[in-house]
Amino acid sequence: MLSRTFSKSRNVFRGGLFVVAFGLLAPALVADMKIAVVDSQRAVTETEDGLRMQANLKKLFDDRQRELDQKQNDLQRERQELEKQRGVMKPETLAARAEKWQMEAQNVQQMFVEYNRELQRKQNELMAPILNQAMSVVQRIAQAEGYAMVIDKQAVPYVQSEYDLTDRVIKTYNEGGNVPAKPAAATQPAAVTQPGAAKP
Repeated sequence: MLSRTFSKSRNVFRGGLFVVAFGLLAPALVADMKIAVVDSQRAVTETEDGLRMQANLKKLFDDRQRELDQKQNDLQRERQELEKQRGVMKPETLAARAEKWQMEAQNVQQMFVEYNRELQRKQNELMAPILNQAMSVVQRIAQAEGYAMVIDKQAVPYVQSEYDLTDRVIKTYNEGGNVPAKPAAATQPAAVTQPGAAKP
């Protein structure tokens, strides 16, 4: 199993900062700004490099996961056996076996914590260069097409699909990161306007 790269608390924090910053901008300025969004998690994990990274992680940690699953199954069987023998086993024998089971359960829990910590560290290590390259692609697209701001999609509750650059970032990344020439003006999406702002 792969742990999520972007936590909910981090997304809420980023979203809150965006709301504050957006609210402080003058309405006229916002109306003239060209804004887009990108799903930074998808922009990393769905690139060819990102998919390979996830496959490598799975290969590296599959054996550890199977070992943990086996230990958890063994603990479950031992617990069921103790429950069955509760009425016929001597109290001191039952207490000793229950104590042993508790120690084994704590060991498995510690193994699980260490497994997740190691998985997260390795994932961050492998993801960092892919994230840097993807964000470089975002920057080049924004500069080529005149976007004043590109916001993480997780920070906004809704956006029209034409302002979502994620698929283009993935495609451009996979093709080597070169941003094509700026499209003709007629094909450019209209600037994002503040709700309620008058249309020209």
